Amino acid sequence: MIPLRDINRSRSTPYVTWTLIALNVLVFLYQLTLGPRATMRFFLQYGVIPYELTHGVDLPPPAGVQPLYLTVFTAMFIHGGLLHLAGNMVYLWVFGDNVEDRMGHLRFLIFYFLCGTAATAAQVLVDPNSRVPNIGASGAIAGVLGAYLVLFPAAQIETLAFWGFFIGVVRVPALILLGYWILIQFVSGIVTLGMPQTGGGVAWFAHIGGFIAGMALVKVFARRRPPPQWEPYIPRPYDW
Repeated sequence: MIPLRDINRSRSTPYVTWTLIALNVLVFLYQLTLGPRATMRFFLQYGVIPYELTHGVDLPPPAGVQPLYLTVFTAMFIHGGLLHLAGNMVYLWVFGDNVEDRMGHLRFLIFYFLCGTAATAAQVLVDPNSRVPNIGASGAIAGVLGAYLVLFPAAQIETLAFWGFFIGVVRVPALILLGYWILIQFVSGIVTLGMPQTGGGVAWFAHIGGFIAGMALVKVFARRRPPPQWEPYIPRPYDW
C-alpha cells in the first residue's frame, strides 16, 4: 500500500517539511553528478557506519565530517537510489505537514532529528560491528509516522492498494495503514535478525526505533490545539 494523501487539513504552512524534502532532493541530485566509485566513497564518508561509532575509529576513506557522530545527521539526507528517495519523500509529504502543524516548525525540526538519532541508535545496537554504511531519511520519517498514528489514528488516508489483480485507490484509516506498516517492519526485522548484512539491505530496526521514538516523544513536542474562537453574542435592536 502506497499513501497518496491524507484527508486531514493542516492549518499552517509546513515550511520545515518542504525544506527537508528539498534538501533530500538536492543532495540526491548532487549524487547523480558522481561516478560509481565517488558515490560509494560519498556513502562511506557521510553515511553511518556502526563499527566506527562503537569502536571510535575512522575507517578508510577518511570521514567527510568530524567528529564521527555527525554522520548520524548527514546520513539522513543521503539515499541509495531514486526509489529509495521517492518512497521516503512520499511518506514525509503525506504525513509531515499535520505533525508539523501540531508541533510548530522548530519543535518539529528538533523532533525529526531526535527520531532519526533514535533510529540510528536502534540499528547500531542490533548490529554494532557492521561496516556497511546506513543511509536514508526513513528512520526520522518513521518517527513522523509514529507521531501521526498517536495524533490522528482515525484520519483517512487515500492509498494506492495492490490486492492480487486489483489495483485501485482506497481510503484507509491511519491506524490500519500505519499499524500494517510497523507490523511489516517488526516481522522483517525479526526474520533478518542475526543475518550478516555484508551487502547492504533495509535497516528494519532503524524504522522500528524511529517509530517507537516518535510515539514516545509526540506528547512532549505536540502543542495543545487552541480552543475555538467564539464571537461574543451582541443582541441586535428588537432581538427578543
